[in-house]
Amino acid sequence: MALHRLTRVTIGVPDVAETAAYYADFGLRPTGESTFATADGGEQLRLVRTPTRRLVELGVGVDDADDLGRVAAGLARLDLALDADGRVTDPGTKVRVQVSIAARITRAAEPAPVYNGPGRADRVDARAPGLLREQPVRPRKLGHVVLGSTDQEASQRFFTEGLGFRVSDEVPGIAAFLRCSTDHHNVLVQPAPVPYLHHSSWEVEDVDEIGRGAHRMLQGHPERHVWGLGRHHIGSNFFWYLKDPAGNFSEYYSDLDCVVDEAIWKPEVFDDLRILYSWGPPVPPSFIEPEDLAALMAGAHGA
Repeated sequence: MALHRLTRVTIGVPDVAETAAYYADFGLRPTGESTFATADGGEQLRLVRTPTRRLVELGVGVDDADDLGRVAAGLARLDLALDADGRVTDPGTKVRVQVSIAARITRAAEPAPVYNGPGRADRVDARAPGLLREQPVRPRKLGHVVLGSTDQEASQRFFTEGLGFRVSDEVPGIAAFLRCSTDHHNVLVQPAPVPYLHHSSWEVEDVDEIGRGAHRMLQGHPERHVWGLGRHHIGSNFFWYLKDPAGNFSEYYSDLDCVVDEAIWKPEVFDDLRILYSWGPPVPPSFIEPEDLAALMAGAHGA
C-alpha cells in the first residue's frame, strides 16, 4: 500500500472560537487559535470558518515520491490528477484530499492493560490503574472520518482505485470501510443527499479513557451526548460519540481491529446495519440522520 496514515483534517464551521473551545475540552492540544495536536500524530485538526459545517480537507500520508507517483497513476485512471500542492477533490463528498510525504507514527511498546477475570488474578493487592488516573484524557491520534457522499460508488472508487485505500468490510449500498493504514478503517463513505462530515474519530488508550473523557465532556454539557458507551461489530472498537457546537460528531475510540497481513484478513460483506454495534444503547435516530441534515441540504441548494 502506498499510503500509511491520515495526517490531519480541516473542518469548516460557522463559529471557529466556539468549536475550538470544544476540541480543547475534548483533549486535543491547542497549537494555535484554530489548530490542534494529538499526543502521537502531531497537528491533526485545523478549524476554518465556513457558512455551514463540512469537512474541507483530508490529509493522507505517504512515505516517498515513489508513493506519490503510484497515487498519481491511480488517479489518472479515473481522469483525475493531483495539483501542484498534492491536492485532488472527491466528486461525491466534495472533500479536498491532500496527499503528502509524512513521517509514520511510531510508538514505543507499552504494557498491556491488566484485568482480573474468573479464576485469573493478574492484578492483586492493587486497584485498577484506570481508577487512579488524574491527568486529562489526550487522544493519541486521528483515526478515521465518516463522510456522506452524493455518489457513494464514485467516492469509493476515488478512495480505492484512485488513492489506493483498501476495503476492510462493506455493507453494499450503505457503507464501505476503507483503510490507508493498518487500522481497520480510516475513511467510511456512506450515501447521503448532501455531502457532509458525519464524524471524526480519535484514538485513546483504552475503554477507561473513553469513559473518563466522555464523563468530563458531559459535565455541565449534557447536550454534547450522542451515543455510547458501546462496542461496534465492524471494527470491534469501543466507542462514545459526542457532538461539537457546529453539529459534527466526534468519537473517542479504542481497541480497533488491526490489519497487518493482507492474506489473513478477509473482508466481509454484511446485509444491513444491525451489525453496527454488538452492545450498547440503542442507536439514536439522530446518529443515522443528523438533525441538521435538512438545513445542510438547504445550504447546499442555496450555494
